[in-house]
Amino acid sequence: MAADLLGGAAVGAVFGELLRAVLEAREKAKNFKPQLEQLQSTLSNNVSVIKKIEKYNEKLDYPKSETQLMIEKMKEGEQLVRRCLTVKWNYIKRTRYADKLIKLNSLIDRFFQVDMQAQQTRDNKEILLDGIIRPCSVPNPPEMTPGLDVPLEELKRELLRDGKQVIVVSAPGGTGKTTLIKKLCKDEKVEAKFKDNIFFATVSKPHNVKVIVRKIIQHMGKDVCEFQTDDHAINDLERLLKEMGSPPILLVLDDVWSGSESMLHKFTSQLPNYKILVTSRSVFPKLGFEYNLKPLSDEAAETLFRYTVGGDSYVGDKKLVNKILGVCKGSPLALTVVGRSLCGRSAAVWKSRVKEWQDATIFHSNTDLLVCLQSSLDALDDKLKECYMDLGSFPEDHRIPVTALIDMWVELYKRDEDNLYLILSDLSDVNLFDLVVTSDDGSYNDHFVIQHDLLRELIIHQSLLEPVEKMKRLFIEISGNNFPRWWLEQNLHPVNARLLSISTDETFSSGWYDIKAPAVEVVVLNVRTKEYTMPDFMEKMEKLKVLIVTSCGFLPVELSNFQLLGSLSNLKRIRLERVSISFDMTRIQMKNLQKLSLVLCNVGQVFSNSTFQISDAFPNLKEMDIDYCNDLEALPDGVCDIVSLENLSITNCHKLSQLPEGIGKLVNLEVLRLASCTDLEALPDTIGDLTNLRLLDISECLSITELPVQIGELYRLEKLCMRGCCSCDLPTSITKLKNLEVVRCDEETAYKWEEVEACFTDLTIEVPKEDINLNWLYK
Repeated sequence: MAADLLGGAAVGAVFGELLRAVLEAREKAKNFKPQLEQLQSTLSNNVSVIKKIEKYNEKLDYPKSETQLMIEKMKEGEQLVRRCLTVKWNYIKRTRYADKLIKLNSLIDRFFQVDMQAQQTRDNKEILLDGIIRPCSVPNPPEMTPGLDVPLEELKRELLRDGKQVIVVSAPGGTGKTTLIKKLCKDEKVEAKFKDNIFFATVSKPHNVKVIVRKIIQHMGKDVCEFQTDDHAINDLERLLKEMGSPPILLVLDDVWSGSESMLHKFTSQLPNYKILVTSRSVFPKLGFEYNLKPLSDEAAETLFRYTVGGDSYVGDKKLVNKILGVCKGSPLALTVVGRSLCGRSAAVWKSRVKEWQDATIFHSNTDLLVCLQSSLDALDDKLKECYMDLGSFPEDHRIPVTALIDMWVELYKRDEDNLYLILSDLSDVNLFDLVVTSDDGSYNDHFVIQHDLLRELIIHQSLLEPVEKMKRLFIEISGNNFPRWWLEQNLHPVNARLLSISTDETFSSGWYDIKAPAVEVVVLNVRTKEYTMPDFMEKMEKLKVLIVTSCGFLPVELSNFQLLGSLSNLKRIRLERVSISFDMTRIQMKNLQKLSLVLCNVGQVFSNSTFQISDAFPNLKEMDIDYCNDLEALPDGVCDIVSLENLSITNCHKLSQLPEGIGKLVNLEVLRLASCTDLEALPDTIGDLTNLRLLDISECLSITELPVQIGELYRLEKLCMRGCCSCDLPTSITKLKNLEVVRCDEETAYKWEEVEACFTDLTIEVPKEDINLNWLYK
């Protein structure tokens, strides 16, 4: 029974055998009953932790050293418990075995205490990677959703009965369709019926059947292959669904655009217990059951508006409030955006805003909704508005990394990072987007912006009000090889934009036309093909300072023609996300490049090659950021020759096992982040040579068991982050860190620091609570 409890998985089976041995011995080995009862209690209380460990190790290709150590100790423990059955009246032997049982219990209890904290990290990282590992999970709805109870019950009734296979929820943008569906998927009865077989996919414009199918298959934990055609993808999906038997399955296709009937038909099937739930601004009367979501009632609208504005700043002028509610037309999006823009403002401002709406010119959508959203945008000061408009550089339904925005804005607006983050906070405060923080570690790597597609449309519309040659920023979307007409006709009139964003779809062939854009300082390339050729015209962008390349497709992109960047002497920042780094990309020299960011990139093949001299390619680099590069096993030795480096961040690289001994040569290094490099076993002794280091972060480096003695030589160190490092011993030399001001750690590590706290003049030991919002991953 005990072994069966955990399903016979490797660690579960060993745990179960130990528990079984304890249960048997407790009844027979009376001399050890107190110790065995305590051991039984420890094991029984940690069954859920064992389940999570096994789930973690099966699901992610991360190191299993901790689990293996635990298995060995539990096997030894089982032998010890069974030997206790042979001990009868020998007092000395009884005492020795009793002590061993106490030590075994202490060892297992300590392991679970350490691993529970490590498991919190794993859970967060697992969800953090959900956009890649389980990309069709259902996001959580907002907390405040007045007026949706009745639609929820009506939809649930239709979904749970044996009716039509396809249900289409239609309504104008900003009406709350997606929020309603999120609530429906999280409903108890719906979850009870469909269990883990709810697949939530956002359908971007233009839709791509192969990408949607790949996400569903990956979510199922199956191997994903390349599909040549949509039919090939659909057939493979149906085969996998049939292999599941006949459990109820729910496929949610969110934000489907008009003209997508043929795509929706492809996902229909003859499978029993199979339902498709669609949200769209359009209606598809021939597909199935149609549900038209109505705007919020006056009562629900006022409830949401009052909640958004805040009780303290709510203006009690009923007539004025009714005018505002009338303009918002029962749209939850408009109510929240307008409400936040009026929060804390005087009644005079409220009246002025209403008058602006009444005088406004209604543009192409022919609705008041975008007018009131436009007024909230116009109410921003110039600094905020300029930054906000740049968000149009990124595709619809895309989580926007804050670090990418900061890279752009540092060069465009000449402001420091902290000041720019305040701008993001101000824009978030007025509900123009959601600012999501998944980890507050002092950097912005895990901070993201998520924007409603209607607000992005507003940005695009606003940018098109001027002639192309006078636009400050150009947002270009290319479907197939269909370039905008103005691009083909602009040979005589160069564009003067400072920001150029080009988004291409899966059918783009990388056949570029020339463009004259001499003023461009930032280029954002959003790519969906597996292979992509950098456009030749970039070589003429002499003012280019920032390049951001992101693969928005299913696979990492392979870039060619990258060498043209070598001639751009003003290029300071490059950010590559989901890019396969090739040898051709490393054969160029960028003497003026100051920051290189590699996120979710394939770097192992190049970085492990002995001929790659990274210090020759980027001799004056000041900042290097490597995040979630899961094939990175070793940092190139040449990194240690880039003595200009001031900030080195290698995070969430779970296969990185060691740092080069030469790291001590980075004498100008001020920040070293190694968070969540779970297989990193130790810090090199030469770390003591980093005498300018002010911040060291080894949070969740689970394999580091002790800090080197040389850490005491970091006399300028001001902040040390080591959450999730409970098993890491502190050397006595840490008392030499006289400038240390802050230690961020878990409770168990805090006890160790409190023992030496008196040796420091002004040390603060912070034990942060986990309060992490990970909903951005489902976008």
